[in-house]
Amino acid sequence: MNVTALARRIDARTPAHRDRALDGLRALALLAVPLGHWMLGGFTAGDGALRNASPLSAFGFLAPVSWVLQMLGIFFLVGGHASVLSHRRRTGSTAAWMRARLARLGRPVLGVTAVWALVVAVLTAAGVPVTTLRTAATLVVQPLWFVGVYAVVTALTPVCVRAARRWGVWSAAPLLASVAAVDLLRYGPYAGAAPGWVSLLNLLPGWLFAYQLGVAWGERRVPRRAAYVLLLGGAALFAVLLLVFHYPASMVGVPGEVRTNSHPPSLLVLALAAAQSGAAVLLRERIGALLRRPLLWAPVVVVNLCAMTVLCWHQTAMLAAAIPASLVGEVPGLTTAPDTLGWVLARIAWLPVLAALLVLISRSARRFEQPWTRAGRTRRAVAALLAAAFAVFALGPA
Repeated sequence: MNVTALARRIDARTPAHRDRALDGLRALALLAVPLGHWMLGGFTAGDGALRNASPLSAFGFLAPVSWVLQMLGIFFLVGGHASVLSHRRRTGSTAAWMRARLARLGRPVLGVTAVWALVVAVLTAAGVPVTTLRTAATLVVQPLWFVGVYAVVTALTPVCVRAARRWGVWSAAPLLASVAAVDLLRYGPYAGAAPGWVSLLNLLPGWLFAYQLGVAWGERRVPRRAAYVLLLGGAALFAVLLLVFHYPASMVGVPGEVRTNSHPPSLLVLALAAAQSGAAVLLRERIGALLRRPLLWAPVVVVNLCAMTVLCWHQTAMLAAAIPASLVGEVPGLTTAPDTLGWVLARIAWLPVLAALLVLISRSARRFEQPWTRAGRTRRAVAALLAAAFAVFALGPA
């Protein structure tokens, strides 16, 4: 079957009520995650061991690239909208609905961490340096924080729905104000007096903000006028924070920098999420119409079917290329320091290879997204123990 025929078959099997725009936005936000990590993350290979590095340390002018690739606001927005629809259509209790949603998030995480426990053991026996293994473990764990945060905000869906029905789009305003207040404590005139843990107060409201907007959108409480306010207001706030209050320009952490926008999220992240959310609402119909074309719709379906697999395994794809390369020596774009324009060009050339590796890995790893109906209690217990062992290794002292 050729590509065009397959695309038409996928299109024909798509239910008429399917919101293609939401699936398209989710796929776009999802693909931005591996692309961002592959382009804004690199390695150095001193003494044959891999260590994390970033091109942003040498090329500050690349920071605007992170504005485009930081699309978690869209992901949470679409997640909130989708959760409203799913919660509304549930046939059982809210508790049963919640267990099913959390299981869908947990299975792929358990799978990737259990497999990596075995990978670490094999690579250790093969003589791969411990420094390389710790670097790899850090990268594997890096995107998984998102799953934990997303699980928490998903659990808050019933509360978010009630807030959206009462206050509409304004239900997200207190979350914005909360993050602004914490940022004032972190970076304001009395920043030195604030305890270090105060930044953690931004973790939940920072990521719940876009999710709450998505819930309000799903409840049809985000009219076009409000969307324009989100787009223009978010963009204006973003500019003021950068130019007047001198927030870091990069949306991702830069080695050596004291301040970071994403861990936990700063007000700059929420400003970007507001602008992205407003644009998404305004462009929804155009995106939906565009995705009526089978050749554009088919890849969106494929990406959505493998969403958690892409999120959990894309760093493994990069490591599958970098670890063997580190045993050979310095390979441009993989194990050379990301401090030259040549590295940027070489990494761009590597992107198709990394994408192909991710596709190959996903063909086997996608099984972890499916219900583990054939896995008995013993297998599940073994997987849990392996995952726990990997967590201890990844999060333990160096």
